[in-house]
Amino acid sequence: MSLDRRSGCPINLSLEVFGDRWSLIILRDMIFGGRRHFRELLNGSIEGIASNILADRLKRLMELGMLTKADDPSHKQKAIYSLTEMAITLVPILAHLGAWGRVWLPTSEELSIRAELLEKGGPPMWEKFMDELRHEHLGMALDTASGPSVRATLQAAYQAVVAGKALGASPAA
Repeated sequence: MSLDRRSGCPINLSLEVFGDRWSLIILRDMIFGGRRHFRELLNGSIEGIASNILADRLKRLMELGMLTKADDPSHKQKAIYSLTEMAITLVPILAHLGAWGRVWLPTSEELSIRAELLEKGGPPMWEKFMDELRHEHLGMALDTASGPSVRATLQAAYQAVVAGKALGASPAA
């Protein structure tokens, strides 16, 4: 897919790829949520994307080389979307966006804990996560002796915050 380029500025070109309201959200849900099917992406996002918008953005992300699509071997009528190397290398950028959002915007504790951990984990955590994504989406080998996955660590932290809030909200006996 050729971009209608306004200039050769790398920031401008990046915004031409991600400047819409949904593309980074879809990639976020695939990277951090492990969602790879249309229905998972449609129903799993708290932002509530419409099905026609999701279909359009998935098509555009494939045309841009960010995603691939294949038949799901576990179900004839489903397709499975995979991140490409181009999309996987967005992990540090998403980590920086999350860190910036935590500082400057009114985030919720449960939705910002993953950004906090990614910020604190820095490049070593980002590299490990990208290696895990390469294994999951590209079939590359993975060093399995490296402890729990980054996604599992981030999800456990999220669940701990949610559970702590639930305990704090319940009346004392």
